[in-house]
Amino acid sequence: MKGKIILSSKELHRVRVLQHVLDGRINLKEAAVLLQISYRQVRRLKKRYQEDWAAGLIHGNRGRSVSHAVDPGLAEQVLKLHEQKYRLFNDTHFTEMLAEREGINLSRETVRRILRGAGKKPKRRRRPKKYHGRRPRKDQVGMMMQWDGSPHRWFGPDLPPCCLMSAIDDADGRILAARFVPSETSVAYLQLLNQVLTRHGAPLAVYQDRHTALMRSDGHWSLEEQLHGRQFPTHVGRALEEFSIQAIPAYSPQAKGRVERLFGILQDRLIAELALEGITEIKEANLWLERVFVPSYNRRFCKKAAKAGSVFRKTTKQERYLKIGFAYEATVANDNCVRLGGLSIDIPPSKGRPSWAKAKVLVRQHLDGSWTVWCRGKKIATHPPTELREPVRSRNRRRKGDPRGAISMLQVYIDSKPAPPP
Repeated sequence: MKGKIILSSKELHRVRVLQHVLDGRINLKEAAVLLQISYRQVRRLKKRYQEDWAAGLIHGNRGRSVSHAVDPGLAEQVLKLHEQKYRLFNDTHFTEMLAEREGINLSRETVRRILRGAGKKPKRRRRPKKYHGRRPRKDQVGMMMQWDGSPHRWFGPDLPPCCLMSAIDDADGRILAARFVPSETSVAYLQLLNQVLTRHGAPLAVYQDRHTALMRSDGHWSLEEQLHGRQFPTHVGRALEEFSIQAIPAYSPQAKGRVERLFGILQDRLIAELALEGITEIKEANLWLERVFVPSYNRRFCKKAAKAGSVFRKTTKQERYLKIGFAYEATVANDNCVRLGGLSIDIPPSKGRPSWAKAKVLVRQHLDGSWTVWCRGKKIATHPPTELREPVRSRNRRRKGDPRGAISMLQVYIDSKPAPPP
């Protein structure tokens, strides 16, 4: 064979070993060990080397064009789309968008190869996975719900952060409800609970972290709580109890890993799609979440539960209106008025009871802001809607007879203590 022959280091090594075989310095078995190939393959290489010398060891595909290579024009179009329109999308998400919106059907590996070849780094660095034993999923839909909030700059780095509240089913991983709110608060959790109960029903249990809106974290026990043998719940905790939903606390982020992984996916995909749609307002984003993103996510990522059917318990509109909200325990003043902070609710006389003075009542503020007053299961007064105000923690100063420097912690809501459990 005339002309220059370019050999790789592997092919050059084979030339040297096969030349030793022809010179009688080693046999074929020894050559197979040195080349780390089979005895039969060494025999084939020896025959080709004897016929064409070094040229016989060159791979037959060298110099040929790849039959399934991507057209350079198409590769350039993909790069332009990534730079101009889909810069925030990861490789898999970008591949899906190319097929859905641009009519370009390429495999993920082809898209990855085009991007890496142009020097485009991956969106996230993939680290080697560590071993973690996962808790098995619940067998049936509705057996357990996980919920949480994720504060983040969802609308881009130049806009203020907000919080995405999400609830997922443990059995199949579907998003039960999601909504953007200014911050992770009791109001946000109650609104999310209302969404879940309206669309699906009440689950048997909820797995949650120990956020102060969900669980009491103070060490103060009132005399009533000591008599009950437990601390009274927060307003969200009370609502869960009234719907017979067991609240299970998680003591680490890994414990509720499924909802944590959900936010990892959403911070990757959701931010990119919000930017693509040009959505920068919470109200518009919530409408788009419900109509477009959540159904699309559930089709893409929802798994099949081990058992068919659902154990969600249906709830009525009246039941949700009554139980999902804030509940305060109060005492009616001598002027037949209930005062909560700056709010005063007058209680009119009723048949058989002209005065409600000194009566113990339960005051509820519903999600629409309206107020109702209840005594022994009977509604005795109403008040027009006011703004929903977030619970606050108050440190009460030392009382007479307390040791010096002592303070008592009391969770208060608009200058009143939370109502006892139902």
